[in-house]
Amino acid sequence: MTETESNSNISIQRKVLLCHGTGCVSGKAVEIRQAMEKAIAEQNIPNVTVDFTGCHGFCEQGPICIIEPEEIFYTHVTVDDVPDIIQSHLINNQPVSRLFYKDPTTNKAVPHYKEINFYKNQQRIILRNCGHINPERIKDYIAAGGYRGLRKVLSEMTPQQVIDEIKKSGLRGRGGAGFPTATKWQLCRNAPSGQKYMVCNADEGDPGAFMDRSLLEGDPFTVIEGMTIGAYAVGATQGFIYCRAEKPLAIKRVRIALKQVVEQHFLGENIFNSGFNFNIELREGAGAFVCGEETALMASIEGKRGMPNPRPPFPAEFGLWGKPTNINNVKSLGVVPVIIEKGADWYSSIGTEKSKGTAVFALTGKIANSGLVEVPMGTSLYDIIFEIGGGIPNNKRFKAVQTGGPSGGCLPANMLNLPVDYESLAQAGAILGSGGMVVMDEDTCMVDIARFFMEFIQRESCGKCVLCRLGTKQMLTILENICNGKAQMSDIDLLNDLCQQVKAGSLCGLGQTAPNPVLTTLRYFRKEYEDHVKKHHCVAAVCRGIVSAPCSHTCPANIDVPRYVRFIAAGKPDEALAVIREKIPFPSVCGMVCFHPCESRCRRGQLDEAIAIRMLKRFASENGNGLWKQNLSLSKPTGKSVAVIGAGPAGLTAAYYLAKLGHSVTVFEALPEPGGMMRFGIPDYRLPKNILKNDIREILDIGVVIKTNSEISNPESLLKDNFDAVFIASGAHKGVKLGIPGEDLDGVSDCVTFLQDVSQGRPVKIGKKVAIIGGGNAAIDSARTALRLGAKDVTILYRRTREEMPANPEEIEQALEEKIRIQYLVSPVKITGRDNNLELEITLMKLGPVDASGRKRPEPLENSNFTIDFDNIIAAVGQQPEIPEDFGIELERGNVISVHPDTLATGKPGIFAGGDAVTGPASVIEAIAAGRQAAVSIDKYLGGAGIIDETLAPPEKELPPLEEAEEKSRPKMPVLAPSKRLDGFDTVELGYSKRKAREEAKRCLRCDKEPRE
Repeated sequence: MTETESNSNISIQRKVLLCHGTGCVSGKAVEIRQAMEKAIAEQNIPNVTVDFTGCHGFCEQGPICIIEPEEIFYTHVTVDDVPDIIQSHLINNQPVSRLFYKDPTTNKAVPHYKEINFYKNQQRIILRNCGHINPERIKDYIAAGGYRGLRKVLSEMTPQQVIDEIKKSGLRGRGGAGFPTATKWQLCRNAPSGQKYMVCNADEGDPGAFMDRSLLEGDPFTVIEGMTIGAYAVGATQGFIYCRAEKPLAIKRVRIALKQVVEQHFLGENIFNSGFNFNIELREGAGAFVCGEETALMASIEGKRGMPNPRPPFPAEFGLWGKPTNINNVKSLGVVPVIIEKGADWYSSIGTEKSKGTAVFALTGKIANSGLVEVPMGTSLYDIIFEIGGGIPNNKRFKAVQTGGPSGGCLPANMLNLPVDYESLAQAGAILGSGGMVVMDEDTCMVDIARFFMEFIQRESCGKCVLCRLGTKQMLTILENICNGKAQMSDIDLLNDLCQQVKAGSLCGLGQTAPNPVLTTLRYFRKEYEDHVKKHHCVAAVCRGIVSAPCSHTCPANIDVPRYVRFIAAGKPDEALAVIREKIPFPSVCGMVCFHPCESRCRRGQLDEAIAIRMLKRFASENGNGLWKQNLSLSKPTGKSVAVIGAGPAGLTAAYYLAKLGHSVTVFEALPEPGGMMRFGIPDYRLPKNILKNDIREILDIGVVIKTNSEISNPESLLKDNFDAVFIASGAHKGVKLGIPGEDLDGVSDCVTFLQDVSQGRPVKIGKKVAIIGGGNAAIDSARTALRLGAKDVTILYRRTREEMPANPEEIEQALEEKIRIQYLVSPVKITGRDNNLELEITLMKLGPVDASGRKRPEPLENSNFTIDFDNIIAAVGQQPEIPEDFGIELERGNVISVHPDTLATGKPGIFAGGDAVTGPASVIEAIAAGRQAAVSIDKYLGGAGIIDETLAPPEKELPPLEEAEEKSRPKMPVLAPSKRLDGFDTVELGYSKRKAREEAKRCLRCDKEPRE
């Protein structure tokens, strides 16, 4: 704010508005208002008044304070902030910037609420007054245009004209069913009776939904006015607002509003001298979800147990006490006055052809900006979640969104462009419902989500009809069995059949829509169900029946992480190494280069930082000895022989376990040394050759034979050479092309060729200025290797942002320390040769809609191309297997081998395949896991039991009680100084000391020792 602006604001009339919705009140908003009033009075500050409003919608930012007329928006205000607001803003005209809203995408402070994306991208019609008027003062509502609609109706329109206007507007019920409001009103009006009723359904029992409650708290007058207009149209003289008793603030404000409306003669006898009489009573419900259904709601109002009844007859014909009754949702009634005032044409111009107007959502879950959102019908899910909601916090990926409350559907990332309207959502298997919208990120298990909502539905079933009462119970039982690893594959089909039966045969909407969460998760996330059943694997590591410790569960090789961490904490690295060796033959390699997915699920990360699991694995491998060999068992020779094609992590792992089971194993490797991409793709500064050789030596010591420089062109020939089984683990050693003109010019290479040439000591010509295209570990490795070969200026060009780079975060940090530049949101267009240089044409990118991966899709910006000269360009955009055409094995897209996912068997008997040759480029630990899976399948094929697990470490002693965890960050990994790194390929990470390793290990929360249900 400039000095001129400050001086001009000295004499303005200011209003301080404190949000007094339920959320802000629970955050002591009342105490804040009282402190503000007291301070202003004591300091005798002129031209300032303090007032409160209903819910402003942005509940996650509460308590909220707004200063008008500047439209300054303060968030997370406390009583302690009041003196600053008084002194700095109200006296010195300097807003308190530390209380401004911080945009979750840009992290910039936004002072004015109209500039905040959460508000800027909404169109508030139903919520037009919420956050702007005092909900306990009818004069505020009248000043905002209240009761113009009712006055117009009673003075200028007949009841039929009102119904016709609502019909023309296209208003449909906002309670979930989407039934045309005017049709409902017309049926009730046409029903012959001297007594009719108008009912407002404010039950709203959806978990996490607070739209109706917030409207009643923030603007109860508009609902009352809408009810009165509707009563006039249908001929009702008595109305009821049905609200569950667990919404005390809404009930309080409705009571205050009703009293004031009666005092103003807007309710009661002869309203506006029109001869129309109408009264409203408030009825409190006991909190049964089923009472949101019309017939159950009416039973509750009548003092009976809330249970649905068959229809027909419909309430419009036979409702409360047998009389015609019209029932509308809070939001439906709240928009009626503004439709009447502004006209049907205005309202019908908003939304889609069949879904008019706006929809209100309670946007909750894994979302940066949670709160009440009102948008035109037809707005995409993407715009609601990412533009208004600010996207997914903590750099997590979007996974699914559930619309429509507990009986709504769960929609995946590839449906984010779906328009939100009645028809589109129904076609996708979801419903608009009353307006709940729950966002889920990658840490969500969709089977567990279905179980959670089914548990709610089953608990809330009134039990009147058999299909709902018993069907939902059986569905819940199956879901619980799946989550606990006790189900069979046939249970998934049974679950689907039950859903269809319950949907078709239930009496009311509760039962008819109850299967939606299950049906949509089965439809869009079936693999998660199958993984729970077949592999006892939960991708989110949350299903406690099959997840002991999230870290171990997430490890592709299922290493018992907590157990080896505890051994390190106890000062026993030998035992820790033995635990690791129980699952993998490459402990040293994984300690150096594993991408540690286990750390992403570590529960300690919810308190401060995840345990440094990979670094502790490295410590164990460097400080442990041969204790693990004492319990190592080798089976007697079986007389069976196995050929393994490829000496990478998958092939050598399978060879190791098959040899331990007594089979004769020979590994054929096309390259001059074993190790695959561990040897020829990972630079020495990350994985020294001697470390890899030590792990391979242990594999050789149990009898595995490795033949290098031995390329196999046809795996079936090995079966003819008396091998009983063949495992293809040939890796992905072919770099993917950029697909742009000029990539065949001299000086342009792919990362695989470049890194392999360097690792084999071949001459590599590197100039001073090098570009790397890509964002994965191979791109980082190529950039750092080029720097060590003499390049002076290395730039990584990546088409997305840093948050989306797949490379390990520590590798990115180390690259930046070495002065490697990373340019984001750029993509290559073409390469041309000029003056002994390479001219790279680049286009700028922007992030568009989220794609099926849950990430925003990069899109080129028009007219943004520019060129940069480089000496070398290295493409690191992917790798793929190099399988010859005459290999004789069925291939899939990407030149990968087709296998059975459970057994890794190809279409040729006796031939199996795994690792990068099947999945495309993956990590070392994922390849090791594939090797383990292959060993199990091949052993079974050869007549064995397929048991490769064993216990190599001694049993743990009784553990002392775990002390209450205090926040404590993990120690940083010591690294070689950047100034010393570029002289060669010395290891950058130096490893933990014994003291640091024990200190870090002691932060473990022992998740595997938690009591299980």
